[in-house]
Amino acid sequence: YARSLALGAAQEGVAAGRSYGAPDEAGRARAQSFLAATAGDSLVGSSVTSTVTAATLRIEVTGRALSVFPGVPGLPVRQRAEAPIERFTAP
Repeated sequence: YARSLALGAAQEGVAAGRSYGAPDEAGRARAQSFLAATAGDSLVGSSVTSTVTAATLRIEVTGRALSVFPGVPGLPVRQRAEAPIERFTAP
């Protein structure tokens, strides 16, 4: 479940950040907003990083799955999504 949440956040971030004219931080902010609204305590210690180049955007979400055993840390989770940035090009 935690992996699905992380992947969903990364995909949401890419969808927001790759649109034409979006600022560089739009994808990262959208991914963090998604996690805040849906993850609850299922993804502990989550962090979102974004890498923007001239042609692509990559969002990576990391954290730990909620542990069901007291005293045992949850499994590490890392998911990412990448897509080309929408832009005008000359033929």
